[in-house]
Amino acid sequence: MTEPIQDRLVTVRRSFHRHPEPAWREYLTTARLVEEIRTIGVDELAVGPDAYDPADRMAVPDADLEPWVERARERGADEALLERMTGGNTGAVAVLERGEGPTIGLRVDIDGLFIEESTDPDHDPVDEGFRSEIEGTMHACGHDVHMTWGLAVLEAIAESDFAGRLVVFFQPAEETGGGGCPMAKSEFADDLDYLLAVHVGLDHPTGEVIAGIEKPLAMCHVDVTIEGTSAHAGKAPNEGANAMHAMGAGIVNAYGIPRHSDGMTRVNVGKAEAGTASNVIAERAHMEAEARGETTELMEYMKRRLERTMRSAAKMHGCRADVEVVSESPRADSDPELQALVGEVAGGVAGIDHVVPAADFGASEDATFLMERVQEDGGLATYMIVGTDHPTSHHTPTFDVDERSLQHGVDVLVGTIRELEARHPVPQVDTGDATPADDASAEAGE
Repeated sequence: MTEPIQDRLVTVRRSFHRHPEPAWREYLTTARLVEEIRTIGVDELAVGPDAYDPADRMAVPDADLEPWVERARERGADEALLERMTGGNTGAVAVLERGEGPTIGLRVDIDGLFIEESTDPDHDPVDEGFRSEIEGTMHACGHDVHMTWGLAVLEAIAESDFAGRLVVFFQPAEETGGGGCPMAKSEFADDLDYLLAVHVGLDHPTGEVIAGIEKPLAMCHVDVTIEGTSAHAGKAPNEGANAMHAMGAGIVNAYGIPRHSDGMTRVNVGKAEAGTASNVIAERAHMEAEARGETTELMEYMKRRLERTMRSAAKMHGCRADVEVVSESPRADSDPELQALVGEVAGGVAGIDHVVPAADFGASEDATFLMERVQEDGGLATYMIVGTDHPTSHHTPTFDVDERSLQHGVDVLVGTIRELEARHPVPQVDTGDATPADDASAEAGE
């Protein structure tokens, strides 16, 4: 008989940590999730294209999938599951049907990052033998913790006398903003009364819980390819159309896009490459950029300006720009009703000594697709943070977590689900003319 997940939280988390897989390549990760879910026993389990419409995915890689399939196969992934995930259709949704009661969703993300994990002997995963086994890839944002929470919560609710419906979304491709949209458009997001999303750390220490985030930035990832004409840089530079020069002008001008008076806006070019040799006018350039905004509308403003800037720069240098929006996500704020309930539950959890009612997020998350879907359908949603002491920032080679936070997260989530069951329907609060973010910031004393 398999030992309960709640008795092996550290072991499960470390197993996922050893095998990080980036967006839409989470083959072994999904297979291992399915294995655990089948052991738990659920009423419905959908994998890959059974969990969402593949056409709704964003930021799907054009190539580089097969090596990840083969790696998963070599490590024992079920062949039938690999077949079902063909084309990068990873991730899963697990459902418990337990009679009359509320329908509650829990969203956790499952992908890793293209980061080489530290080999420093003082780095705990090195010292304790669970460093990433896949070179160049790492769970540097805590998604290994999130998956462990999802499984442990599913198990705890399955073993309880819970009455209602629990839907756990094991979502792929969060880091690229590609997986939230298909999950939100799926049938499994229909008629959710409540949605809980959760993240570990984010500069909050062990023992602290943020009951709900506000002001996540709406975001879009944009790829730009500029096509020009090559020529000899010494003999006939006038015969070329310099894609590199066009890209450089576009980058400079992108940072000059006027900020908007309605709120915070961001733009960044994170990757740029062009050219083949010092004596050749570059005929092709490629860059990866992003735009963000305090609201979805402000993000759209920045996105339009970024697209126009890149096309204009290309045209000015006799080139052509192809601009592709690879992925995007909206802003969605946590509902104060759920923030209050989560805060109440967290305050009674052993090891939690500080509960913050709400905090500004300041980053982006595609869980907002699910939050927005639930809220538009009349339900309530919150995105909570369970603190953990992490030695360095997220997305760095030495990121790690305090594993005491594993139990904290399980207890807060399970407690919240049971309270939602007991109190359903949770009455909604009339926030008047103020936005939920304004109310939450005032409550938090910000």
